[in-house]
Amino acid sequence: MMLRTLRRAGFRALKTSGISAALARSSWRRRHLLILCYHGISSKIGIPAQDEHEWQPMLYMTEDVLTSRFRLIKNSGCEVLPLGEALKHLHAGTLPSRSVAITFDDGGYDFYRAAYPVVRDFGFPVTVYQTTYYSDFPKPIFNLACSYLLWKSRGRRLPAAPELGILGEVDLSSEVKRQEVANHLNAFAEQQNYSGAAKDELAAKLAALLGEDYEAFCASRMLQLMTPAEIGELSAQGVDFQLHTHRHRTPKEEALFRREIRENRQRLEEITGKPATHFCYPSGVYRMEFLPWLKQEGVTSATTCEPSLVSAPTNPLLLPRLVDTSFKTALEFESWLDGTGALLARRPVSARMNHD
Repeated sequence: MMLRTLRRAGFRALKTSGISAALARSSWRRRHLLILCYHGISSKIGIPAQDEHEWQPMLYMTEDVLTSRFRLIKNSGCEVLPLGEALKHLHAGTLPSRSVAITFDDGGYDFYRAAYPVVRDFGFPVTVYQTTYYSDFPKPIFNLACSYLLWKSRGRRLPAAPELGILGEVDLSSEVKRQEVANHLNAFAEQQNYSGAAKDELAAKLAALLGEDYEAFCASRMLQLMTPAEIGELSAQGVDFQLHTHRHRTPKEEALFRREIRENRQRLEEITGKPATHFCYPSGVYRMEFLPWLKQEGVTSATTCEPSLVSAPTNPLLLPRLVDTSFKTALEFESWLDGTGALLARRPVSARMNHD
C-alpha cells in the first residue's frame, strides 16, 4: 500500500512538472506500443443490474469505468490501431504518436451486452481473444459459475453434500472457505472426467443447495460466452476475433496444446470467415516450450499479462500488455498512455510464467 501511494505521488509530480507530457511527445514513446487488456464489463442494464465487478474487481469493471477510460484515450491524443496493423507499424518503424491497441479476453456475453456499445460509440478498433468451447455450449462457465454462486451466498452456510464430496457444513462468510469449496468442486469434476453438460448439472446442484435460482441465473447470460451468431454479428461490424484456445487451457503436451489452437482457429474461421493468427495465453500464463508450437501453428503474435510497452525487439510471442482494472486511478491509467507508467512499473521476473 505504501509503495502504491508513493508511485501515485510520483505520477502526480511527473504530470504537474510537464515531464509526462514531454515523454508522451517523445520519439521514445513513438517507438513503443501500448496494448491494453480488458476482461469482463458488468452492465447496469437489466433487472437486477449485473454485479460481476463486485465479485471479481480484478477481472470486471463497470461500463461507466470503461467509458471513462476510453474518454481518457480519446482526449489524450492517442492513436488507437487494430492489433495486427499496430504490430506491422511497430516493426516498420512507422508507429503514430502514442499508439495504443485494445484487446478483450475470453469473449463473454458481457462484451456483446456492455462493452461493444462503448466500443462502437468511440469508434475504436478492438481485438477479442475468443475461446470457443462455451460459445457452442450456451451455459455459464463452470468454474466461474461455482465461484460466483458461492459469493452470492456469502454469509450463509452450505449444507453437507456427500454426493459432491462436501462432507460437512461450510460457513460461506469466509472468502477462504468459499475458494476451498470452489477448488474442491473443480477438482471433483476433473476427477470424474465430467463433460460440459455434467459440469452444468453439478453447478445446478450447487445452486439448489444454496437456494439460488439456477434457471434465472442461466437466463441472465452472466458468465456465458458470446454465441456463434453474436460473434458473427460483431465480426461483420469490424470486431477482430483472435485465438485464445478452444477450452481456455494450455496443456503441457505438445499434441494437446496444438489441438487447442487448431480447434479454436477452425471454429473462429468458420464463424467469421477471417484468418486468426494472433493468440493470447489464457490467464496470461505461458511456458517457453509453447513458443515453437505456436510458430508451427502459424501464430504470428501472442500476448501475455506482463505490464510493459512493446518495442520492436520484443519477442512477438511474448508481447506485454497492461491489464486495466477498477483499482487503477485515472492518473495511473493516463501514466501508461504517456509512457511514465511503463518506466515506473515494477518488473517481476516472469511472474506469470509456469516454471514447473
